[in-house]
Order: sequence, then structure tokens, then C-alpha cells
Amino acid sequence: MSVRRASGVLLHPTSLPGPHGSGDLGASACRFVDWLVAGRQSLWQVLPLSGVGPGNSPYMSPSVFAGNELLIALAPLKDSGWLRDEDLRHDAAFDDARVDFPVVRAFRETRLRLAATRFFSYASYASDASDARGSGDFAAFCLDARDWLDDYALFKALDKEYGGKLWPDWPAPIRTRDPDALESARRALAGEIDFWKFCQWLFFAQWASVKRYANERGVRLIGDLPIFVDSHSADVWAHPALFDLDANGSPRVVSGVPPDYFSATGQRWGTPLYAWPAHRETRYAWWVARLLSALRVCDFVRIDHFRGFESYWEIPADAPNAVDGRWLPGPGADFFDAFKAALKETEDEKAPFRIIAEDLGEIGDATRALRKSIGLPGMRILQFAFDGRADNPYLPHNFDETRTVVYTGTHDNDTTVGWWESLDARARDHVLRYLDSDGKEIHWDMIRAAMASVAEFAVVPMQDVLGLGAEHRMNRPGGETGCWEWRFTWRSVTPRHAERLAELAALYGRQAS
Repeated sequence: MSVRRASGVLLHPTSLPGPHGSGDLGASACRFVDWLVAGRQSLWQVLPLSGVGPGNSPYMSPSVFAGNELLIALAPLKDSGWLRDEDLRHDAAFDDARVDFPVVRAFRETRLRLAATRFFSYASYASDASDARGSGDFAAFCLDARDWLDDYALFKALDKEYGGKLWPDWPAPIRTRDPDALESARRALAGEIDFWKFCQWLFFAQWASVKRYANERGVRLIGDLPIFVDSHSADVWAHPALFDLDANGSPRVVSGVPPDYFSATGQRWGTPLYAWPAHRETRYAWWVARLLSALRVCDFVRIDHFRGFESYWEIPADAPNAVDGRWLPGPGADFFDAFKAALKETEDEKAPFRIIAEDLGEIGDATRALRKSIGLPGMRILQFAFDGRADNPYLPHNFDETRTVVYTGTHDNDTTVGWWESLDARARDHVLRYLDSDGKEIHWDMIRAAMASVAEFAVVPMQDVLGLGAEHRMNRPGGETGCWEWRFTWRSVTPRHAERLAELAALYGRQAS
């Protein structure tokens, strides 16, 4: 990780403005980069770019390698001749302030299927590769990504074929991946498989364009890698031996965390846990491939729930919440030794320093020691700082490392304005005295504290830049509805927002060069 001080904004692409119900990787993404540049910001942090799963969570994806098809911008497909003006017109009830996932998914997938039909039609009668409007690039992508793409596309095709049933309920030959049954399915579902491969080609091409646009302007991308994997995913179906499953393929135990700041009953994430001995036998090959893939997609990667590598909370699969669990040892330094060894065979041996460890919650000395032994920066959250203790580690004067990333709050926190409004009088008094604030612009006072800290990176959610209240938060841990939907409009962004960020970046040595 670079030693240069820097700052930036946390915003998932789905939250961007755009004409088709959800932010995407089109013109608005580049406009956001331009806005960051105007504010002298050099970091853009996103949530996982993979597809969404139950509850529309990007942390419950059908694949840890695949991108989210809903992020594919449709307008460029018209430029390629695969969509027409009339295809992009709609009478759907899109909402500028939130993503209505069922409506957006129906509209976008319909257009993507139409684009795929035209693409493959053009490719079939083109006289050579140059006439096929990208067919050569598509074929090269499919070859390069085949290690995960073939299983993912087949999984998505089978998911549709079996009406959304969980894969342990699929016919036994398919569930257990009988080679003859899989080959028969590939032939029968060839068109559907090609569609999902086409979407992945588009996603990665568009993301590469956005990343290139950002990097050329001095903005680096921070990605997000969930530690666990949704049970109904191509990853678990294709590699069941790497997960703690019962004889039918269902999770025997599931992931989560015990009661903490966010929830009195803990968080029951429900994803299967890893069979770490099986990973160890392969020197963590699947995990190494996953990390290397993430580091190719983004400049930095935040590993969610880093503690899980030191110890993880095991919950019985039939438990209603996370209270009745137990801590078990994770793979520890052995995993990271294997990762570093694998890096010696790549061109990027500095990759460990491009990883950020999410070390929030109940973190013990063993987890801190593991993180420091690897040389990874951790995270500090200012909203956690004001419990009245002068030795609270989240107070900026207690930061004992410069190699750390400070946030006003994360996607799991309330917005800073919402958090402030929820505080009792004693906590408010502590905040006001510590920040030397009158409370009128508490979000900017918190942003200033983050920028002024010794932390190498300072990252601020877009909601805090805009001074938005609790109704605009991105996620409520443990919440079942209304999460991951927030969007903003360009009308809500004024030149003064970028000017104030630029002033703070210059004042505290975070100004992009």
C-alpha cells in the first residue's frame, strides 16, 4: 500500500444516477470520477461488484468471480448496434432515489437478452472476425475466464431451468456433477449459457473502461471481497468439498458474528463455512485465485470480516439467530504464506500491500497480531469513537498506526447525520467537545476529523458528503428489506461539495497530485 496520504468517497455503482432504474458502468460512472477529481480526491471505494443474492445483497452473490449483470450500461450497446433507440425507451416506474430491484432486473435483463440475440446473430454470419462486432474479443474473454466462467454460466442456466430451486434440490446427476449429465445440460442449454457469458464479457469490458478512465485521472479503485460465499452459488456447487456441507449439499453450519454493536442477537449471515483442511491440501488454490482476480479488477481490495482468517463464529444451521455459536480457529498465517508464495509467480509481488483488512467488531489480540504480521492496514470508524472513554481506539488521537484507513462510517453504519440524531445528550456533548463543533454541520466536522487524522487513507460515504439523514443509509445489518437501494441524483450535488472536499484534502495533505 502506498505511503502517500489520500482520501476518497465510498459509493457503490448502483447508487449512481442513471436512466434505467439503477446506477451502472456508463456515463454517470465517469462523471463521478470527474467529480472526485474536482474535489481533489484520489480514491473511489465500492461494495462487491459481484451479482446480488437474497435481499439484494452484494455480499450474497451467485459467484465470487462474476460481475453484476445489472451494472452493465445499456446505452453503449446501442452504439454497438445490439440495441436500438426504441429498446431503451420504457414506461417502467423507475425511481431516482432507490433501486427497485425486481423492476430493474426485469427491464435490464430483457434488453441484455435482446442484445445477446443480435450479437450472436451478427457473429454467425460475419465473414471474418473483424466483421463480427466483437466476437473475437468475446471468444478470447471466454477462454481467459474459463476456469470460473464455464461453471458460472452453466449454474445460471440450470438455475433458470429448475425454476430457482436451490442446487441441493436439483436432480441428483446434476447436483453431484455427473460428467455425462453436465455435458448433456451444456448441449441442451447452450443458448442460455452463451447469454450469461455474453453478459460477463460486457461487464468486465465496461468495468475495465471505467477503471482505466479513473486511473488515468489519478483515481484508484478500492474493491470489496466478502469472506464468505452464498450457499446457492456456482462456487459452492462446483467445489462442494471446499465447504462444510452435509451429504445433500446443504450447509451443516453457517456463518455470522455474535451479539455486537450492530445487533443484540448477533448477525446470522447463513452462508456455509469453509472446510479449511480441504483448502490447506491445495495450498488454498481457490482462495488464491479469488484474491488475485480481485486485485486485477481493483487497485486495492478490502477483505470483509478479516477476523474469519484467525477465528470464525460457527452457528448451527437450524439456529434462528447468531447467539448460540462458537469460535473456531481459521487458517491464520498459513493462508497468507500460501498467498505470498503464489504472488512470486505473478508480476505483482506487492499485492499484499494492496489489501485492506476489515478488522471491526470484537477483535482480539490474535487477530491484531495476524494483521500486523502480514503488514495489512486495518480500519477505524469515527462513529464508534464516542463512548466516553478517552482510550477508545477509534478516537483519532489514539490511532497508533499511520497504515490504516479511517471512515466516518461504512455501508453498515447509519449516515453521520442519522447517527448524530440518534445519540443521547451525553454522547452528543462528547462529540461536540472533541470536534470543537456547534453541531450544525456535524457531517463536515466528522469528515474534517477523518481527513486530519494520521490515517494514510480517509474514506467518506457519499451520504455524509451530501449531509443526508438516516433514511438514506445503505444497509441495516440484520434488516430484511429496504437495504442496498439508495441512489442520489446530480441535482443534489453542488459545486460546493467538491470545493469543500478539495479544501480539506489540501489542508491535510491528501490532495491528489
